[in-house]
Amino acid sequence: MSETGRKIVLVAACALIDTDGRILLAQRPEGKSLAGLWEFPGGKVEAGETPEETLVRELEEEIGVQTKIACLAPLTFASHTYETFHLLMPLYICRRYEGIPHGREGQALKWVRPLALRDYPMPPADEPLIPFLQDLL
Repeated sequence: MSETGRKIVLVAACALIDTDGRILLAQRPEGKSLAGLWEFPGGKVEAGETPEETLVRELEEEIGVQTKIACLAPLTFASHTYETFHLLMPLYICRRYEGIPHGREGQALKWVRPLALRDYPMPPADEPLIPFLQDLL
């Protein structure tokens, strides 16, 4: 619990990068909070999981790709206060994975060049991550 009484939620995110240097974005499906916005794949860290374990699990469940913890490199993190909770979100990059990403939960996916990331509306916590990815690639 934070000083303001908001629950702190830990979510891990991954910038999956293809051989052309593009980054995969997933669109939040209808019915979820922030529906229609674009985000980096990932999910809530479950009890007993590390953020890296979460990403290995979530990338398989959400977009059908397999990777290993050794293929995940931490880049930066987001710390953002929403109305009812505070989000802490480490962002990892991953260039080594198997499978072709596809939306297994009905979400649209798009490969985006780093300089075009701002063309896609994102949740407030994701937006500050963009410059780190643009500097990297």
